[in-house]
Amino acid sequence: MRLPLPFVSLLVHLYVGWRLLPALAADSPLACGLFALWLATSALLLPMALRPQGQRGGRTLKVAALVAMGLFSSLLVLTFLRDLLLLAGTVASLLVTGPGDRLNAFSRWSARLVPLAAIAITAFGAFNARRTAQVRRVDVPIAGLPAGFEGFTIAQLSDVHVGPTIRGPYVQALVDKVNTLGADLVAITGDLVDGSVPALSAHVAPLATLRSRHGSFFVTGNHEYYAGAHAWIDELQRIGIRVLLNGHVQIASADSQERPLVLAGVADFGAAHFDPGHRSDPVAALAGSPADPAARVLLAHQPRSAAAAQAAGFDLQISGHTHGGQFWPWNHFVRFQQPYVAGLHRLGKLWVYVSRGTGYWGPPKRIGAPSEITLLRLVRG
Repeated sequence: MRLPLPFVSLLVHLYVGWRLLPALAADSPLACGLFALWLATSALLLPMALRPQGQRGGRTLKVAALVAMGLFSSLLVLTFLRDLLLLAGTVASLLVTGPGDRLNAFSRWSARLVPLAAIAITAFGAFNARRTAQVRRVDVPIAGLPAGFEGFTIAQLSDVHVGPTIRGPYVQALVDKVNTLGADLVAITGDLVDGSVPALSAHVAPLATLRSRHGSFFVTGNHEYYAGAHAWIDELQRIGIRVLLNGHVQIASADSQERPLVLAGVADFGAAHFDPGHRSDPVAALAGSPADPAARVLLAHQPRSAAAAQAAGFDLQISGHTHGGQFWPWNHFVRFQQPYVAGLHRLGKLWVYVSRGTGYWGPPKRIGAPSEITLLRLVRG
């Protein structure tokens, strides 16, 4: 049985209040009262963070809910870690006489420290999230790569999540940085938006000015299906970005006599749950392509597409989705849902590159997983 989100929010906030408020009350009734008020507000805001924008409140309330979500995440984790230390101290007090006073002192000062540390961590994470993503350069060795494609570059944007907190100016800053790279093509590997075309088209519009030798290409992520994938596919194609929906293009080298590079793209791994016609299919994406191209490169939002991509004969898969975990401790849980979390990996003859994301999802918070604009360079293996 799935519990309602507001009820879950209430339970976890009650846990934090139960563990921290008594110690705070003993030291400062005023601090205790203010913290209790914040907990009550956060408990109401948290469910709003996970609702689609436009439901029960506007953008300002949504932004407040997302910030509260990020802050409470750290507060909950730190409270739990504090409880583990108190449990260890209690066990020690049963084995060694005399540590009771020290344990009580730790309980009091740690109750003050936990909220302050949560605020500091959240502020640091917000700074990391809001600064423009840095360029990460990665060489990918491809066996038998023709000379004409030696040094071929692909600029990757992934998981920008244009929405309540990521707007047009942030997107424009990304475009400006990509345009300095002189890439051969630009790949946008899904989860571009968190909202509808009417709400966000103006904020996505700067992507029309992306510059590269062979143009910009897009594949859908799971969030496009939450936001209306068909409308977004039409909008992106309208502004000049080619959508690869289980299809491919051939990229010619400067030497027209050389074999072309095949760039393919699939719909999101779970797209069929929203539209059976969008079932992710790397084999279908290669239909009609040359039998012996310079290389086969697949754009696929989720790393989970890698097994099918390897079976289909691709040399490189470019993915996102994971955000590199975005912030501790959730980075340790990504591996239970995806085979790879971030960086370059090998699966048989297939290389898989997973971006940590160019924006962020949900709370404006990144710790230990910086955002990136990736510049992938093909080299002879």
